This record gives sequence, C-alpha cells and structure tokens, in this order.
Amino acid sequence: MTHRNNDTLNFQHLGRRKLQADFSGGHLSNEGGLLPISQLDQWLGITDQLARCFADHRDQRYVEHSLLELLRQRIYALVAGFEDLNDHEVLRRDPLIATAVGKTDPLGENRMGKDKGNPLAGKSTLNRLEITNAQTQNGELSTHYHKIHAKHAEIENTLIQLGTQALPKDTSEITLDFDATDDLIHGQQEGRYFHGYYHNYCYLPLYAFVDDIPFYAKLRICDRDACDGTVEALESIVPQLRARFPQARIIVRSDSGFAREAIMRWCEDHGCYYCLGMAKNARLKKLLEPAMIKARETACLTGGFACRFNGFRYQTTKSWSRSRRLIGKAQIIRGKENPRFIVTNLPEDHWPEEEPHTTDITDLSPEGIYRHFYCARGDMENRIKEQQLDMFADRTSSAAMASNQLRLWFSTIAYLLVQQLRTHALAGTKLAKATAGTIRQRLLKVAASIRVSARRVHARIRSNFVLRGLFEQAHDRIRSLPELK
Repeated sequence: MTHRNNDTLNFQHLGRRKLQADFSGGHLSNEGGLLPISQLDQWLGITDQLARCFADHRDQRYVEHSLLELLRQRIYALVAGFEDLNDHEVLRRDPLIATAVGKTDPLGENRMGKDKGNPLAGKSTLNRLEITNAQTQNGELSTHYHKIHAKHAEIENTLIQLGTQALPKDTSEITLDFDATDDLIHGQQEGRYFHGYYHNYCYLPLYAFVDDIPFYAKLRICDRDACDGTVEALESIVPQLRARFPQARIIVRSDSGFAREAIMRWCEDHGCYYCLGMAKNARLKKLLEPAMIKARETACLTGGFACRFNGFRYQTTKSWSRSRRLIGKAQIIRGKENPRFIVTNLPEDHWPEEEPHTTDITDLSPEGIYRHFYCARGDMENRIKEQQLDMFADRTSSAAMASNQLRLWFSTIAYLLVQQLRTHALAGTKLAKATAGTIRQRLLKVAASIRVSARRVHARIRSNFVLRGLFEQAHDRIRSLPELK
C-alpha cells in the first residue's frame, strides 16, 4: 500500500473553518486495556508457565523476539480481538502491545533497517512458531527454520494446573463440565471428515470447564464418539484437583453423549460423582409411565403444562456392568409429552425441591438434582460459545492438526486471562458477569498515546474514557493482590 505525498486530508467545512486531518498524532494505540491484562498475567505467571512447555533451539545471540515475547504477542492480540496472523503485520508497530508484551524498546527505535519502528514480530515469525509446532512433533528439527518445539503433553498438563490454581482455596465441591462441539473446516486441513449430525466437515474438540474456568481443550477429528478421550482427561485432571483439594467432592456433569460405561465406571472406581444426561428409549418411557400419568392429570387442570419427577434403578441389557440410579422428568408442554432422563450416583435424601439457598450438593431430591444441578450445565455451553466467538477458538485454518491444536490452546489461555481479570479485578462491578467480548469492547478498547523517555514509558489514556473509574479500580485491585504461594 502506497502513502499519499500530501499528508493533509481535507473534509467538509465546519462553518467558516476548514476541516483537515493528517498523520502527525504521534504514537497512538487503541489497546490501552492490555496494560492491566499484562499486569495480571505477570502476577499469575500464566504465559511464563506456558513458555516453559516449549523448547527453543534458536541461537539466542541472534534472537530479537524471545519465546515468551512471541507467546505474549500472540495471546494478547487474541484478547484484543485480533484473530489472524496477518493482523500482526500492522500490530507489530503498536507501542502499547509492545509495552504489554515487555519490549524494552516499545517504539522499535533501536532496530535496524526495514525493522526500525517495528518493535514486535511480524506475521512470518509468528507463523513459524505455529508451523514449527507441526514440523517438530516427531522430536526432530527438520530444517533450520524449525527451531521451536511445542511439548503438547506439558501444555495440556499446564492448562490443568492453571485451572486448578484459579480455584478458590476453600473450594469444597468441584463440578467438571464436559462437552464436545463442532469446529467447521473450510479447506483441506489434516483430519478432515464429514460429521452427519453437524452436516459439515469439522473438527470435534473436547472441552472441560469448572464454572467459567477452562481446564481442558483437546482438538479431535470428528470420526468418533463425542465422549472419546474423557477418561484420559479425567485421569489427568482429577489427580491435580485431589492434590490441592483432597477433601473436595468432584462431580462430572455432561449430556447424554457422555453416559458411557467407561466414564461412569471410572468415576465409581475413583470416588467421583457423575450426573449425565441419558438418551430415552422404550424401556425408560415405560418406567416413567406412572409419573407421566400424574403429569397428564395435572396438565388437564393447568392448560396443558405439567412436570413430575421420579427416581428408579435401571440397567441396560448389554453395555452396563451394573444397575444405576436414573431420574426421569415426565413433562407435558402444550399438551405434548417430553420425557427426559439423567443417570447419577449423587445421594438422594432430603434436599428440598424448592430453589436451594446454596450451590453445594449435599443431599438431593430427584427434582432438585434435575432442576438445580443438571440443568445448570447449560452455562458451560455458553462458555464454549464465548471462547469460540470472542477468543476465536474455531480459527483452526492451518493445514496441520498440531498447529491447529496449538491455536486452540492459545485461545484457551487468552480466555483464561480474561476470566481471571473478571474474577480478580471486576468482581462486584457492572462487568462482573460480562462476556469476554463485552469486557473487550467496554474496558480493554481504550485509546492512549505513548511517550518514551530515558526514565519512563508514559501511556496517556484518553481523558474522557467512560469507564475510567472501573479501569482505575481494576488496576488497584491487581496491584493489591497477595503474592502467590
């Protein structure tokens, strides 16, 4: 793109005055909100722990962008709303992103030649970080360009560790929500398969959350059962949870795609509870018929709406090794029957059917388990949507599966940063329950100018920022956080 020789742009008149513009505003940026993100990240050590999961074989004498700086640049850009590596060809000149990343020369004044004025890495350097990840999964450095090796097992374990650290110290109950979702493929990427349910070519990533904290994000090809890999995920997650919270109750919650013998048997053998959806069949409908009869009777008096719950024992003819407790919901909606079922090993005794005053699951009635516990799993689907829509977790357009997995992890780490900002800095404010996209739009997208002197880097944030008080409060809260133990 060429620049005009005449830098003055003329617009419409304002009365007797001319309206003109030029590009002499100095070093400006719209990413002022990355400063508290960087501040929080350094306190939590999230990107520092992620960087330890890579092996950097580059000759450090010639390295201008450290591995940690590359990771921060990529992840902070996702937080700021830039999903594409091509964006970094312009973002590499952004002084606020450079400051947040930790560049000591945020204006790039000390770089030579065509790189002068570009403090950050360009798209090609960041692309090699992701492509190298695919090229080096066999443990060998195939060319002189492929020098950074991502250790997938360590990254997966680090994400679980970060999620465990994010839980409050007094946690007594942990609900692990599992779900799979579609990630559409728009090219000839590795692992391309057609999925009949989603009617498209897609990946089928597996997610695990505790409340809004991401614990697990595994990219998978879609020619499989939605729950494949759940037992392996539990084998990685549960020991870390037990190490920090030895007395906590752990509950696995998901939809009917996860009501499999292997998952339930693993939970039973390892002292975990489960609450899973159960696909309906003729036998289950017959067992629920007494409750459905009562629902029909009530519906006649209430305009076609009624709901009854019933608990009973059930065992499949072949796939289950034992009988298990099921809860059936006999529901009538506008005169039509809508039977639903869940399978669980949660205790049953005396929890009142009305709305509970606590989220702790101690003793649950059938209605209480279904209404107030199982139905709450729908919020986890919102977290997946938030990560895909706001943090671009579905931007898996690289040719190689390993590179797309790395992109998914980058998105998950970016989401974790915003989640921790929401927890530590925005609690009790108008953005305490806001999505990552809303937080970005309202709080993080704030203009500032950068001035660099020998003694300081001064970011001058716009004076008429609407959420100035909230921004200052978030900064003060982060600075007052206690040291991590």
